[in-house]
Amino acid sequence: MTLAPRQHDILDLARERGYVSIDELVQAFGVTPQTIRRDINQLAEQGLLRRTHGGAASEASSTQNTAYAMRAGQMRDEKQRIAQAIAAHIPDHASLFISIGTTTEAIARELLNHKGLKIITNNLHVAAQLSAKADFEVLVAGGTVRGDGGIVGQAAVDFIQQFKVDYALVGISGIDDDGSLLDFDYQEVRVSQAIIGNARQAFLAADSSKFGRNAVVRLGSITLVDRVFTDATPAATITRLLTENKVHLDVV
Repeated sequence: MTLAPRQHDILDLARERGYVSIDELVQAFGVTPQTIRRDINQLAEQGLLRRTHGGAASEASSTQNTAYAMRAGQMRDEKQRIAQAIAAHIPDHASLFISIGTTTEAIARELLNHKGLKIITNNLHVAAQLSAKADFEVLVAGGTVRGDGGIVGQAAVDFIQQFKVDYALVGISGIDDDGSLLDFDYQEVRVSQAIIGNARQAFLAADSSKFGRNAVVRLGSITLVDRVFTDATPAATITRLLTENKVHLDVV
């Protein structure tokens, strides 16, 4: 099928940003939401885009993540709602692991209204935000520092395994249709596995663009966590898996 000029432009925007919302495309092209949805459906049928709730995502490589600056700007409103919902479930004076991710960074900002938290993190952006609070204790894992502020490697795993905390707050790059949690960096995955394994409760923060997104490294099943916070109801196969394994789904 030959693509219309607008559809070419939608593809270019999606590849540049990683994700585009229907609202953004309506404003950019001055057409109706129905027209944009029709364009997205046609592009998705050709395997050029991936439909998501409220927009579309680029069919990017499964071996390389989107640049940090682009990730930080994607699904901003949805991440904010997820962050607010998770923060509401964290009591004052709790102990937390907070992992790498732009959504977990949004959660950290929401936690600034809490009191007496103890935070262990492998995310320099999270550490910088939360260390400004005088009554918080912030511990940072050692290891190799990536360009996006994430800390990975065996030293980070060893550090995490010294603790047993109340809550793990984790993000993920993709969630396969079978419920596998997927990421791009095997070293990051090993730290995330240690974070989930050493917390009494694990909360997964995953906006709707993560469902069906490919990445090459498997962290484990979504059933490893206790609660999933997202902005749209996942596919029936995922919701059934969560229900069967008593994983609570919070759609915000």
